[in-house]
Amino acid sequence: MSLKTLGAKVFAKKIRKKINKWASNPIKTQKQVFANLIEKAKSTTFGKDHNFQDIKTHSDFIKNVPIRDYEQLKLYVNRVVAGENDVLWPGKPLYFAKTSGTTSGAKFIPLTKDSMPSHIRAARNAILCYIEETGKTDFVEGKMIFLQGSPKMSEKNGIMLGRLSGIVAHYVPKYLQKNRMPSWETNCIEDWEQKVDAIVEETVHQNMTVISGIPPWVQMYFEKLQQKANKTIGELFKGFELFIYGGVNFEPYKATFEKLIGRKVASIELYPASEGFFAFQDSQNEKGMLLQLNSGIFYEFVKADEFFEENPSRLTIGEVEKGINYVMLISTNAGLWAYNIGDTVMFTSISPYRVVVSGRIKHFISAFGEHVIGKEVDQAIKDGIEATGAMINDFTIAPQVNPDDAELPYHEWFIEFRETPDDIEKLALEIEKSLRKQNSYYNDLIEGKILKTLKITVVPKDGFKNYMKSVGKLGGQNKLPRLSNDRNIADTLTTIIDK
Repeated sequence: MSLKTLGAKVFAKKIRKKINKWASNPIKTQKQVFANLIEKAKSTTFGKDHNFQDIKTHSDFIKNVPIRDYEQLKLYVNRVVAGENDVLWPGKPLYFAKTSGTTSGAKFIPLTKDSMPSHIRAARNAILCYIEETGKTDFVEGKMIFLQGSPKMSEKNGIMLGRLSGIVAHYVPKYLQKNRMPSWETNCIEDWEQKVDAIVEETVHQNMTVISGIPPWVQMYFEKLQQKANKTIGELFKGFELFIYGGVNFEPYKATFEKLIGRKVASIELYPASEGFFAFQDSQNEKGMLLQLNSGIFYEFVKADEFFEENPSRLTIGEVEKGINYVMLISTNAGLWAYNIGDTVMFTSISPYRVVVSGRIKHFISAFGEHVIGKEVDQAIKDGIEATGAMINDFTIAPQVNPDDAELPYHEWFIEFRETPDDIEKLALEIEKSLRKQNSYYNDLIEGKILKTLKITVVPKDGFKNYMKSVGKLGGQNKLPRLSNDRNIADTLTTIIDK
């Protein structure tokens, strides 16, 4: 055993012990985070406007600080962007993470001296928890790749601006620098397809042991590697042990990955966002990701089916239950307050608190009152894949409200297959069966002949890549929406399919 692997084991044990300490005291931990946030921000513009000096309890916070999304916080954010001090958090941010908003255009999410370390530690701790649980350390000797955005940054009123993954690239620990791939020059390539081609050239002859990224983009990398080397990824990278991912549910891609790799590889799921690093998978044997309760983020939860009511109940960590769909609100040491990031989560465990991402509060289909959510479609396509052996590249769903030929309306599933199955109807039947079992409203609409059963539309190879390119969101941190309540994405895809 090398000094490096021995050191990794010792460090992993130490960090796991620290994690267990706060994870076993969740309510106390969150109360401390809440008190620290209020105390530190009470002299900011936001703190003064919202009477932070009088806030002692969560009830006080609810009375003084309403739920906001980016649009509603934008007046404050614009002042920070303009270079003003002490607006949302003391001083100025270290960075702005630039993200794409659906209604806001570009969004500028502040990253501060206080918030930045948690973005780095959480990803590190996820790997250390894997080491502590499994005892496996051989992978630390090999090369590691993180498919991410360009680390190039620009400046806005004295504050550096870039993509979150690119900003984080500047914080890779020194002990990982020699293992890190790709080169800095390749990582700076802006065009995603050129970048992946360059990454393939740099890594094809390396001992890659850890590979990380959003599943559809890693799949693109694997396919290009396979084309070049004419080998499975597992044959090419014999030491490849660990796949680290986030951003989308991995289950729909799992069968395709196993075929590309040629064997099973352990995986770790992360839940990072520009607004904070919220959770990571801390165990290979438990479902869900450990919610980061000690990272300068105070969490509130609103039941998703109550969210659009006038005054929905805002619950703290000690009040949540397993199996309920919650909208997650955050207040952070980057200056976001009762902030709706748009995600919905479900708790898989409350001792400790582990979550799965169940979807987006604005991404659902309810054209007829069915309210189908992301978790349900992910489970349905997983069940369909397991029943039929189908392998997919990606998928999205939209309602067809006005079909031709006087048909009943239906849900249209746009699926790009790695290999088009012989019996698409069987896959549709299995998906339909799973969805009806999970969602009673959808089932009632089918039984009542308000909707007909779902239809699968086959998207040609690279169809989704071409769609993402057409809307300027190819690669990096960008994700294809799973669900739409309109036909905007569907109509563009139809145009691509008909070409």
